[in-house]
Amino acid sequence: MDRQQAEVLEGTVEDIVFHNEDTGFTVMEVAAGEALITVVGEAMGIQPGEELRLTGRYVSHPTYGTQFKAAVIERTIPATSGAILKYLSGGAVRGIGPALARRIVDAFGDDTLTIMEKEPQRLAEVRGITPKKAAEIAEEYARIFGIRAVMLFLSRYGIDAAVSIRVWKKWGAYAPGEIEKDPYILCARDIGVPFEKADEIARQLGFALDSPERLCGGILYVLRHNTGNGHCCLPYEKLVKVSARMLEAEPEQMDDPLTMLAEREDIISDTVDGTVFIYLPEMYEAETYCAGRLMTALASSPPEAVRDYSREIDALEKKLGIRYASLQRKAIQAALGQSVVILTGGPGTGKTTALCGMIDLLEQEGLKVGLAAPTGRAAKRMTELTGRDAKTIHRLLEVDFGEENGRVKFRRNSRNPLPYDAVIVDEMSMVDIEIFASLMQALRLGSKLIMVGDPDQLPSVGPGNVLRDLIDSDVIPVIHLTEVFRQAAESLIVTSAHAIVAGEMPDLTVRDNDFFFLQKSSSEAVLQTVVDLCARRLPASYGYSPVRDIQVISPTRLGACGTAELCRKLQEVLNPQDGRKTEQKFGPGVFREGDKVMQIRNNYDIVYTRDDGEQGVGVYNGDIGTIEMIDRPSRSLHVRYDDRVAEYTFDMLDQLELAYAVTVHKSQGSEFDAVVMPVSGSRSKLFYRNLLYTAVTRAKKLLILVGQASAVAEMVHNDRKTLRYTNLGKFLREAVL
Repeated sequence: MDRQQAEVLEGTVEDIVFHNEDTGFTVMEVAAGEALITVVGEAMGIQPGEELRLTGRYVSHPTYGTQFKAAVIERTIPATSGAILKYLSGGAVRGIGPALARRIVDAFGDDTLTIMEKEPQRLAEVRGITPKKAAEIAEEYARIFGIRAVMLFLSRYGIDAAVSIRVWKKWGAYAPGEIEKDPYILCARDIGVPFEKADEIARQLGFALDSPERLCGGILYVLRHNTGNGHCCLPYEKLVKVSARMLEAEPEQMDDPLTMLAEREDIISDTVDGTVFIYLPEMYEAETYCAGRLMTALASSPPEAVRDYSREIDALEKKLGIRYASLQRKAIQAALGQSVVILTGGPGTGKTTALCGMIDLLEQEGLKVGLAAPTGRAAKRMTELTGRDAKTIHRLLEVDFGEENGRVKFRRNSRNPLPYDAVIVDEMSMVDIEIFASLMQALRLGSKLIMVGDPDQLPSVGPGNVLRDLIDSDVIPVIHLTEVFRQAAESLIVTSAHAIVAGEMPDLTVRDNDFFFLQKSSSEAVLQTVVDLCARRLPASYGYSPVRDIQVISPTRLGACGTAELCRKLQEVLNPQDGRKTEQKFGPGVFREGDKVMQIRNNYDIVYTRDDGEQGVGVYNGDIGTIEMIDRPSRSLHVRYDDRVAEYTFDMLDQLELAYAVTVHKSQGSEFDAVVMPVSGSRSKLFYRNLLYTAVTRAKKLLILVGQASAVAEMVHNDRKTLRYTNLGKFLREAVL
């Protein structure tokens, strides 16, 4: 919070209106002078009668009106007998009701709480309190005092209330002692303090740079950080090298900490193909569980036991008036006869036709089929293509709001499996190892799993390379559709995509098809051309809406042709300030009514209303919508996502960003009528083949590349696959052998 804008409010808690034990979110009435003010913030164990010093600001809630939103809540123990009586009468201490509170305060007056803390045996002097009851009251008061102590202890180091609550829930009153022994435990996934902050706390506590706690904490941090880069594990030698460099230590100093971590089971090592890999336990469990579960499924349908479904496929062809290609027939046969199947293929190869055939015959066989995809847009497209309801994987598994050890929990699991005989997952290249493990846990024994995807697209944002690993294992049946059908072959988008995958340059000279290349020599010229295409040329030539139908996709966020600068320029032209549209500044930019925006992380609590009046919750990472309304008095805005409108408060704006231009990674799982992509300069870390291929395959009707042919060539010829340290495929091979 900007301290210059913050206000300070002091007062006494009159009433607790609402409290969430899981998150600590609290709504309370605070008496400040003559006023009774509604305060919202995160705190644990607050009771009426407590005196608070609150730092925050006033906000206007769309439903509940003006509130004081407290970023920092500082608590003092009630000092006077009147405040203490109110505090104890309100149920602050389990076992003390209003009548007993009155007798205790009458006996000890202003010293009541001091006696409860330091001489609790004296409570037995009060009529109605036995020595046993006194001990129970003292234990409960110590627990409450511990919550305060934890929050006060952490506030000295600049740790906010939300983190303090997570710390309290994990370690309780022992937290200060545990942190003083090892401040690097604050970097745990479910606490989330950055290593640099833990290092700062450690220095204040007197820890040496070569202390075992620091070295162990640094190694664990490197492993956790690299899960964010897509790795499930790291080779021993690489982990040692990277950790030593970050910790400014010698590589040989890593030996003892690694041994300590292994003995504590904070890491797991496994030798795969002669290389020692180091895992965090949850990553190792996810990969080995998936391998074992897939092996069990494969064993349930050996090839020799599979029946021939040729007659059923023939009958379906006759019914639909179509003719399946041989590989499409093979895919449908595999889906009917095998327990686990992968269907892959590039654009125009008939994946959707084969998929619909699978669903038709599976349902004809009496099987209940569930359809899912990793993102909301991918699930919507799956619904449109198949005519059946498809859900996001999170919705399919029924998110249990809240987390466990920093991970999302689901209601569907091995004890409460999915009610399907077959589950089909599209866009499998986007599925990471943790969500895949959750899906495998929720599948009933004997259920089919059919995975559809394109391994030449970018891998998942989260850890793992699931689709590629499963294909490379050579254990799971894979049907790879290769024939590009005649109608699709007429599309230069389709033929260019296949050329790029093969390492060949697409034809950049054609001017009468659905794929164009516009040569521009400088980044400034590229930027101007992209903006002109979106604002003037494409709407005039094709009737496309600049917001609904056209999507700019860039390899990078930064630079003259990155998404940040593109969004700024496109907003200026497509949705300029005109005095009629309400806007709200946020960070260096501004949100304006009519802006195209994207939700940038999963939020399972956002309330939305469908056009038919039905309400629901949940907006997901990658969902693209338009700001319909900004209401400054209520500090809220409404975003339309297709057929539903979600409500945001201004303090949720960090979950949105302008989406006139998005990165290739953010575009995965979506298709757009027209895609415009700047390809300019030379950024070798971002200019590689499957990134270009992924971008090209996002376009349904029109694709325009703007930039230098040399940059396109650099991407086509750079077959640097995104390196990820994973072992799912190898574990699967070992399990089968």
